[in-house]
Amino acid sequence: MPNFGSLLVVKLLFIGDIVGKPGRKAVRYFLPRMRDSLDLDFVIANGENMAGGSGVTPSTASEVFEAGVDVMTCGDHLWDKREVVSLLKNEPRFVRPNNYPEGTPGQGYCIQQNANLPPVGVLNLQGQTFMRPIENPFFSADAAINELKKKTNIIFVDMHAETTSEKIAMGRFLDGRVSALIGTHTHVQTADEQIFPGGTAFLCDAGCTGPQESILGREIEPIIQRFLTHQPQRFGVATKRVTLNGAVVDIDEDTGRSISIKRISEMLPDSQI
Repeated sequence: MPNFGSLLVVKLLFIGDIVGKPGRKAVRYFLPRMRDSLDLDFVIANGENMAGGSGVTPSTASEVFEAGVDVMTCGDHLWDKREVVSLLKNEPRFVRPNNYPEGTPGQGYCIQQNANLPPVGVLNLQGQTFMRPIENPFFSADAAINELKKKTNIIFVDMHAETTSEKIAMGRFLDGRVSALIGTHTHVQTADEQIFPGGTAFLCDAGCTGPQESILGREIEPIIQRFLTHQPQRFGVATKRVTLNGAVVDIDEDTGRSISIKRISEMLPDSQI
């Protein structure tokens, strides 16, 4: 845990949407190295596209947990693999969007603590605009943060949403109440990293961890054909120019306010693809 003068700082890495086997390879290659080179304290990753490009399974989750991810978030592809039910019921490090209806299996937020570090709260939310119908994430966030605040000041939010406006609105709504809010889902890393007046670090989208010679991680030609013909296509996971995308946030341990946020984008060597 770095020391910024008199401040004790928690250094947190968030990894954007991991896409398929290429994305998992990038995490396995880079994360152990980054833990040392960046002196990371805590790692969160969105894993909703890990299994064949859509959904998550216990085996794919195990891969990234073993690589050093502390908590995994999800999104609208939660139900794409039936095996996810086992994760929802048995894995305390796995969270799905908190604003699913009451009675949905699993948890929408969690608190995890690594050795000699303060506890970190992780909240997953899913947007409503241009997304599948779901409960209001603003009301859901309000209630969840009230509970998390009873145990920790360090709270990270993965806002899985389609529109920049909804992500920014949520960031402004939660400013001063959470340490950081970073968006996922659109798979394109944005360049709007900032710290809001209340101390909440913000980034509209972390980007995807996976193949960039692609259309959002998928093979290019089938998607073009879908736009040209409107006929069903199989959207396989692409394989070239694989990167790990995300952001590193420095958080004041005592106040939970962020001190800095920096985007990262690291390309996997061809020999590792």
